[in-house]
Amino acid sequence: MTYNWQATLILLATLTLVTVIGNRLVKQVRAFDGMRAVNREEDKHKIAKDKYPPVVASTRKIGAITNLVFYSTMVPFIVTQQPQPLWKIALDCVAILMVYDFFYYLTHRFVFHGNGYFRKIHGLHHQARHPTYIDAFYVHPLETFIGIGLFMGSAALLGIFMGPFHIATLAFCVLVFQNLNVINHCHIRMDHFPGRLLSWISVKHANHHKDMQQGNYSTITLLYDKLFRTFV
Repeated sequence: MTYNWQATLILLATLTLVTVIGNRLVKQVRAFDGMRAVNREEDKHKIAKDKYPPVVASTRKIGAITNLVFYSTMVPFIVTQQPQPLWKIALDCVAILMVYDFFYYLTHRFVFHGNGYFRKIHGLHHQARHPTYIDAFYVHPLETFIGIGLFMGSAALLGIFMGPFHIATLAFCVLVFQNLNVINHCHIRMDHFPGRLLSWISVKHANHHKDMQQGNYSTITLLYDKLFRTFV
């Protein structure tokens, strides 16, 4: 295994470019205007509470630090800019996301919703009974570290046996991981394209937030909830 810093820089540039372009394109979709306004209004009231700003700031800080470690110590060993067939890129994407989601499901269900110390840690996030955008970041820093660590660990572990991964593979997986964890907390209630799928994702996670006894523990898909009968 070699330390491929060039491919890592290209990956970071790709993530930045896609994120900037994606955000601008989403803002052009007028169908989202109503839901965007709802989230902004609710978030304005939440962020005005004393408890929100320090938690959100700490979460973003630990997220930035954890990502810095990931991209400087792990990614260069599991990424490549060498061409790969589309079938391998697709297979690698599915493998990374589903392996991560399996480990997250187990951690979320049995650790964060167990009876020990981490239940109290996760309880901070569950103070949001009706989640909106800002609640994706209203998470205890330790939980943020564990969640990002599970994703990084899954990618790094698979990279040893299946890698190195193409830049497109890691870019796609990172974007899905980051954006789904925000989308599933946004208040989205739409019956028409393109919001129907996003509404389904949002509603299912909102059901999870009703109390600490609900299911829907997965974060990428709800496949494991259906397999293990915790789907709500």
